[in-house]
Amino acid sequence: MKVLAILSQKGGVGKTTLATCLAVAAEQAGKETAIIDLDPQATASFWKDVRQLDTPAVASIQPVRLAAMLKACADAGTDLVVIDGAAVARDVAYEAARHADFILVPTKTAVFDTMSMTHTLDVVRQLDRAFAVVLTFVPPQGQETGDAMKAVEELGAAVCPVTIGNRKVFFRAQATGQAVQEFEPNGPAAAEINRLYEYTVIRLYDKAEVA
Repeated sequence: MKVLAILSQKGGVGKTTLATCLAVAAEQAGKETAIIDLDPQATASFWKDVRQLDTPAVASIQPVRLAAMLKACADAGTDLVVIDGAAVARDVAYEAARHADFILVPTKTAVFDTMSMTHTLDVVRQLDRAFAVVLTFVPPQGQETGDAMKAVEELGAAVCPVTIGNRKVFFRAQATGQAVQEFEPNGPAAAEINRLYEYTVIRLYDKAEVA
């Protein structure tokens, strides 16, 4: 079983959107997948409440129960667990990172957002975990994206080669309990998520997914 954590101590950067979309992408690729919701706001759990399908499973828990929940997932034959972290709480980020095989750290392209990642990056580095920063809510044009990539590189962090655009379809899909690749399977947002999933598979398994 592999564990992918989506972590940022900055709120509103798309953690839950990425967690739910990547979990659905893993299911579509044939993996038994579960989401562990560590956010007190329980957004992933609310998404599951309005979802019309039984999977992926979503469990909202306190960080102290994470190790036990991961063991239960492994015992149940789960292939991939996606951890949706909480904003602000350093202890949550630490506990999630401690169990993760790979970590995505989402950030918006605004300079203040990228600089606010430093606390999350400190936690990840302290635990010597593999990670990459993924740019979210990326505008269709302008120099912000390039500036953000430069800022991330100056922080000594790897930048994910896939960016996630600022698209309303993400919110529309989430409101219906779907991932964008279910809501609008042929759209650009779905294509971005599929590419991001392919990237995470390479980082998790050190190889591309075999069709």
